Amino acid sequence: MVRGLRGAAIGVLAAHWTLLVVVTASLIAWSFLRPPATLLMAYRWITTHRAVHSVRYLPLASIPRTVRTMLVRLEDYTFYEHHGIDLQAIRDAARVNRIIGWPMYGGSTITQQLARTLYLTPHKTYVRKYVEAIIAVTMELFLSKDRILELYLNYVEWGPGVYGIGAAAAYHYKKDVRSLSVDEYRRLLTLLSSPLRYGVWDFDRNRLLAERYAYLVSRFPSL
Repeated sequence: MVRGLRGAAIGVLAAHWTLLVVVTASLIAWSFLRPPATLLMAYRWITTHRAVHSVRYLPLASIPRTVRTMLVRLEDYTFYEHHGIDLQAIRDAARVNRIIGWPMYGGSTITQQLARTLYLTPHKTYVRKYVEAIIAVTMELFLSKDRILELYLNYVEWGPGVYGIGAAAAYHYKKDVRSLSVDEYRRLLTLLSSPLRYGVWDFDRNRLLAERYAYLVSRFPSL
């Protein structure tokens, strides 16, 4: 039994080491290169055979500051203070999940969401959450906050086969992202928590999405 436990421990350590090596090597590259694709893109293509719309990559400086501010306020208001994970947000999410009986909320930071987008599949499990946290902490060591935000805005899922805000603006509004109105920004950001089931005009059928939109309306009124 002791020998079996020792072998399992060695296997776990080896898996952790392999994960860190692979993630670190890729993050060094993504600090100055654009990822050609993400694991989430590959997973969606394999499981749905849906074509991927071209990523319209935008440097962070080309994305309106209003969008960046809205995103941080909505998804991760401690983004510029934490180091990849927000333990209080995770504890709150775990408490709610226990009440409702299934892992609906993750308490993920923007960094964790990017880790999931680049390296993981969308299945909600506590094992994935653990791996996601390891990747997020590693990511914060090698990428600046602005680079994390730039990669997030350019690769996060925003609709069926739609990734990144440039592609999202074209898909949902047939516009360039810099031509969108404040309300169009609000609607796009509202979709982030359920981009496959709803669109920019029907998300009010979902209570949680309606609350996200109402929050953005209250914090960012149209001028």
